[in-house]
Amino acid sequence: MAFMRSYSKNATSGIAVAEDVKSTFLELQRKKAFRYVVFKIDDKGREVVVDRTGSAAESYEEFLASLPEDDCRYAVYDFDFVTEEGCQKSKIFFFAWSPSISRIRAKMLYATSKDRIRRELDGIHYEIQATDLSEMDIEILRERAH
Repeated sequence: MAFMRSYSKNATSGIAVAEDVKSTFLELQRKKAFRYVVFKIDDKGREVVVDRTGSAAESYEEFLASLPEDDCRYAVYDFDFVTEEGCQKSKIFFFAWSPSISRIRAKMLYATSKDRIRRELDGIHYEIQATDLSEMDIEILRERAH
């Protein structure tokens, strides 16, 4: 039995990305002004905006604590590490945070808007999609970065 699909393969949410999203990301990427940036879709569901930033001195645990337990977010995290050769390196991770207890409408909106924000943030090395904090363990970042 064939099922008809009522959506386009290239369907997008039509959500815009605020100008400060790009400029804040560039400050994290180039100036190391922030350790992380958390983004959200505004209350009207029209635009991705900066929700909060973490200073360069903040830890990964503080980043995880900044994510809401019951709502979706996008985030970027600047992960510093030392290679086996002793070189200091940095990789930028993009997170699509969609906790299992968040509203279905929010999950769908964030899922369909993810590619739009990713296109605006040039220079991301790795992407992690997570529904709970165990999927964002620091060891996962270490494995991917090396």
